[in-house]
Amino acid sequence: MLEAQLPILLTVMATAAIDAINPCAIGVLILMISVILSSGGSTKRLLWLGFLYTLSVFTVYLLAGLGLAYFFTTIPLIVTEYISIAVGVIIIAAGLFEIKDYFWYGRWFSLGIPARFAKKIHLYSKRVTVPGVIFLGAFVSAVELPCTGAPYLAIITILSQYFDFTAFLLLVIYNLIFVSPLIIILILVAAGIQIHHIKIWKQGARGYMRLFIGLLLVSLGWLLMLIANGTINFG
Repeated sequence: MLEAQLPILLTVMATAAIDAINPCAIGVLILMISVILSSGGSTKRLLWLGFLYTLSVFTVYLLAGLGLAYFFTTIPLIVTEYISIAVGVIIIAAGLFEIKDYFWYGRWFSLGIPARFAKKIHLYSKRVTVPGVIFLGAFVSAVELPCTGAPYLAIITILSQYFDFTAFLLLVIYNLIFVSPLIIILILVAAGIQIHHIKIWKQGARGYMRLFIGLLLVSLGWLLMLIANGTINFG
């Protein structure tokens, strides 16, 4: 049983680790931290509001994953194969766009949050209250899922083919890993690391983020199609 689950566990963890370098969720947290610090907020307040933001992102992503997984399990098995292949093609296409951004960042079409939502996120980031950061985390998660959630969609599609309690735990593990950089950034800032150093790192690493995510998506799309036609079986 453990040997059967190990490949899917490693796939989930590796995908989550790469998806965790999500420029949007990290960028919003950096902006929120900047607002809190510039307003004279304490470290305790910074950690508390940052935790609420992270928890909100985690909760919305997990609920969205459970909802999609449940939806896929209601689809007849004969149709699921074609859906998995279609999702695989879409994910590979998304991966190619991400790889393109490594070489030509921001040129032509790119995956990302639409400008109208980005402006709202910037506005909401300044509302550093308990309800404000909870709403911010939920809003960011909701608007970025359709644009940058391709790795998550691939994992949900794979897990939905035999969704049980183990698959649920794998989904929880995915989301814990996904939000781990947010927690690390909070701890670093609370420990005294200057926020502008993190901003510089994010700006310099964004191309590599796109490249790693792109290569991951191409691999996951291909894996989905192999699972769909029965070449690979994780069950």
